Amino acid sequence: MKAYQLTIPVENKPCVLAEITSILSRKKINIRSAAITSFGNSGFINLIVNNPKQGHKALAKEGILAELKEVIAVLIEDRPGGLDKLLQVLCTENINIENGYGFVIESRKNAVFVLEIKDPEPAKDLIEASGFKTLTPQELSA
Repeated sequence: MKAYQLTIPVENKPCVLAEITSILSRKKINIRSAAITSFGNSGFINLIVNNPKQGHKALAKEGILAELKEVIAVLIEDRPGGLDKLLQVLCTENINIENGYGFVIESRKNAVFVLEIKDPEPAKDLIEASGFKTLTPQELSA
């Protein structure tokens, strides 16, 4: 089963994020992770939510453009070099990361790094063959 994030292009101005979180909150959609980037007057909000398809539908109904993007969520060790180990595997095969962000789930033990890769299936196979655990959508949103 594939994991997805909501990617929302936004203007860099006050209350944009609050508008999005309000819509999701009203629909009882839980945000599990958020990454916000801006460049000048615009940017992107990437959200991992417990029900990405419903989140996408709720935002669209309110006129907010959002895209469901397939991602690979990889469990890594929360220690120096934990992320590097994963990235070296991808680099060896010349796999480009289009977007990525991480978060700690248990300090000094486990973290998650979320990868957006143009062709995710071969990358996911490589990651798993290299001994890393990828998270299912249920594990990612738990």
